Amino acid sequence: MPHKAAGRQPHLLYVAWGFPPCRGGGVYRALATANTFAEAGWEVTVLTAPRETFLNYTGADIALEAQIDPRIKIERVPFSWPSLETDIRKYSWLRVHFPRVWRRLRKQADVLRFPEPAYGPWRPTLAAAARRIHQQRPIDLVVATANPAVAFVPAAVLHGVGVPYVLDYRDAWSLDVFSGDRVHAPNSRVGRWESRLIKDAREIWFVNEPIRAWHQQAYSGAANRMFVVSNGWDTAPEFGFRAASPEPVFGYLGTVSPKVPLAELVEGWRLARKGNPAISNAKLDIRGYLGFYGTPRPELQAIVDGALDDGLKFGGSVPKTEVGNLYATWDVLLLVLGSGRYVTSGKVFEYLATGLPIVSVHDPGNAATDVLRGYPSWFPAASLAPADIAAALSAAMQAAQAHDEARFAAGRQFAEQYRRDRQLLPRIAELRAGIAT
Repeated sequence: MPHKAAGRQPHLLYVAWGFPPCRGGGVYRALATANTFAEAGWEVTVLTAPRETFLNYTGADIALEAQIDPRIKIERVPFSWPSLETDIRKYSWLRVHFPRVWRRLRKQADVLRFPEPAYGPWRPTLAAAARRIHQQRPIDLVVATANPAVAFVPAAVLHGVGVPYVLDYRDAWSLDVFSGDRVHAPNSRVGRWESRLIKDAREIWFVNEPIRAWHQQAYSGAANRMFVVSNGWDTAPEFGFRAASPEPVFGYLGTVSPKVPLAELVEGWRLARKGNPAISNAKLDIRGYLGFYGTPRPELQAIVDGALDDGLKFGGSVPKTEVGNLYATWDVLLLVLGSGRYVTSGKVFEYLATGLPIVSVHDPGNAATDVLRGYPSWFPAASLAPADIAAALSAAMQAAQAHDEARFAAGRQFAEQYRRDRQLLPRIAELRAGIAT
């Protein structure tokens, strides 16, 4: 690492497209990482997208901004997202008259500067911002988190002037975490970019062991610089033990993407309500977004609408500051995930911190299974067959009715190992030790 001037705090440039008020799942890791570096004595500059990007396109959680450490400096640089623009007054003549031609040309233009659709055009803006920030106040370390992978660009740019960097993979770039397939060949543009980035990185972080193992095999020369930094949880919910409600509530909180087995959950729920009197008057509360953007996906909305007579209610998004209060009203938590050996989800850690019974509605082979194994109130569905889901729901209902303070406390104690600071602080200390004082 470059020499740091005596008496000066080390300066971190943290690069994340999704930073508060972004409401995406990855924003919690980004927020916690920047905050933890600041708490550890680093001067932190965050390079991110404008607030309007999230307010206009993805949905936003304004309350998250209050959780940013006030010592952090935020640099928001322009980001354009033409494909999601809904104001037709801003459309070009070509887009109005020949939308299919416009979309094809737009996709081609997106990847000219960087091989990533939609995000590629951000490359020169990020590069210029990184150089400017470094010139104004020398940077000692870059930590860049993806996706999108274009966030890695400042790391490559400043490495050219001797600044070390960390690549933080929230997901994967060349690996499809659902199918397990390699989606970009080693000799493709993405493959070449990724190979260079990994070759020069001081450290590479992954959210679980299966994703790290895949990359260790794919990029064996960097295997000893790859680490698992789990998502973890940030704050334990501030509620104590309570007995199950006479009208129990099963709750799911998160983004319902097309990969999430929502239809299977609903069918399993219907079977459980028919076969278990204890669940017949229970409610299924789904909170979050139906899809990745502000407008619900029609096929997911249709599933929700079709189950309203079966005790399902959809309440929409929840500000981060209200999540603990929401959990306090639920009796059983539902972890509903897309299938894939490499899929963990950040939500699993937050669920653990509640001490409540958890039902897994996902492929037993998911990486989330490794996290949950040993939790005293865990009820995994044997498969995504409705009957197996119904069986897990019924087992969780029985456990919720018998839940006591001892089991509640045991669940929270189990979750202590996944506190976010316990994941981050060892890596931050190692990086700090490499900077000359």
